[in-house]
Amino acid sequence: MLILTKLKSDHGHTAFDLVLPLTAEERKRSRYRLILETGQEICWRLSRGKVLHHGDMLADESETTWIKIVAKPEPVLTVVGATPIQLLRAAYHLGNRHIPVELTTDYLRLSPDSVLQSMLQKLQLEVTEEVAPFYPELGAYGDHHSHE
Repeated sequence: MLILTKLKSDHGHTAFDLVLPLTAEERKRSRYRLILETGQEICWRLSRGKVLHHGDMLADESETTWIKIVAKPEPVLTVVGATPIQLLRAAYHLGNRHIPVELTTDYLRLSPDSVLQSMLQKLQLEVTEEVAPFYPELGAYGDHHSHE
């Protein structure tokens, strides 16, 4: 088993041995074990609360093996409003429900949920089901790190 304990946020300057696509939920895990399609077992052990970001690099203790993390496309709802205030209102209502949301000036993105989708449509927002990388906000006390 390959045990990864080092994290580098160097975004492109380090050569890597493998690309590992992870969902937003998987990138939040500071300790995780999985089996790759090749059958190789890997595990990472990072300090608690550490969140992996698109482009981060994980390495073993000796730094002989480097793995690049990429945001894996996953099912999401993308929300667009006709006006900025519509999008702000939607963000407010989703925040009140403590829903992980990706915030941009043009859209909001969240994990699929039929109840929330219906609520957003009642607020006159356009909601589209997609498969795309998901970068939810980490909250005021989270590990802040920009994404691509």
